[in-house]
Amino acid sequence: MAGPVFHMAAGAPRPVAPFSHAVEIDGWVLVTGQMPNEPGNEDAPLPPDIEGQTRAVMANLETVLASLGLGLEHVVMARVYLTHFKDDYARMNAVYATYWDEDRRPARTCIGVTALALDARIEIDLVAKRA
Repeated sequence: MAGPVFHMAAGAPRPVAPFSHAVEIDGWVLVTGQMPNEPGNEDAPLPPDIEGQTRAVMANLETVLASLGLGLEHVVMARVYLTHFKDDYARMNAVYATYWDEDRRPARTCIGVTALALDARIEIDLVAKRA
C-alpha cells in the first residue's frame, strides 16, 4: 500500500484555504469541495443564481478530475453543501442531474449549512475511484 499523493490541479481555481485539490490513495481520489469561482479570475463576482453557481462548481470539479486523468464517470460519492437549502435544493438538483446518466448517479448527501467560503451558495466535494 503506497502512501497518499497530494495533487494541485493546473487550471483549477486558486485554493481559498490551505488544502490540496485532491488526495489519492490506493486508487481512491478525494476531491476537495470546489467553489463557484472562476479559475484565473477568482476575484470576479460569483454567478448570481444557484443554477450558475452549480454549473461553475461542476466545471471546477471536472477540471480537478481531468488533471488526474479522471472524469465524472469515476465519481462514486458526492456531498453538496447549500446555504439556502429551501430556496435552492430543487433548482440545484435540476442542474446537478444533467451531469450524470440516470442509471449511473453517484451516492450523494446534501447538507444545509449556515455559510460557505466566498459567500457562495453551494460547494460540492467528491470521492472518485480509478478503474
